[in-house]
Amino acid sequence: MRTVVLDVGETLVRDDRYWASWADWLHVPRHTLSALVGAVVVDGRDNADALRLLRPGIDIGAEYRAREAAGRGERLDETDLYDDVRPALSALRRLGLRVVIAGNQTARAGELLRALDLPVDLVATSGEWGVAKPSPAFFRRVLEVSRAPADRTLYVGDHPANDIHPAKAAGLRTAHLRRGPWGFWWADAPAVRAAADWSVDSLAELVGIVKP
Repeated sequence: MRTVVLDVGETLVRDDRYWASWADWLHVPRHTLSALVGAVVVDGRDNADALRLLRPGIDIGAEYRAREAAGRGERLDETDLYDDVRPALSALRRLGLRVVIAGNQTARAGELLRALDLPVDLVATSGEWGVAKPSPAFFRRVLEVSRAPADRTLYVGDHPANDIHPAKAAGLRTAHLRRGPWGFWWADAPAVRAAADWSVDSLAELVGIVKP
């Protein structure tokens, strides 16, 4: 491998704060929204459908802007990172690999991630690129920033439909991370096992995968 590209939500960052802030904004108990997130995961639906179940017809973009205007926009700090993130990213860099973060996040989330000064070469989000997973166009952008052939680029993520299947279709190597609701629920699904070149329980395992 020459490049490792990592998803964000439930790969690098816990989504606890994200969903809690939405529950508070929509004036529902946090447990209620957590349960709905679980329901859409089991159904294989988009994460945002959990919000649509609470408020049919919701304009999520408009709600994001309203939250920002009210001073209740996105927040991200060191406590949101999983414990294995910095050690694993640093180890990959020491091996001489290019390390990229690229996920379905807003442009604001990209700013917050860069402010954490993670040991990576690039942080990019769908909000900045104007194209989101699972679109093939997203993974074409991934390959542009990878600076490596598809078969020498490893994409790491927890979400089969957004990460593993489309990355595999684009010719990238894939590692499915057993983390977060999507990662745990779909980890042993035959289609996911078939599409993932590797299944891992921790980012620390990536070092063994990419070592020459």
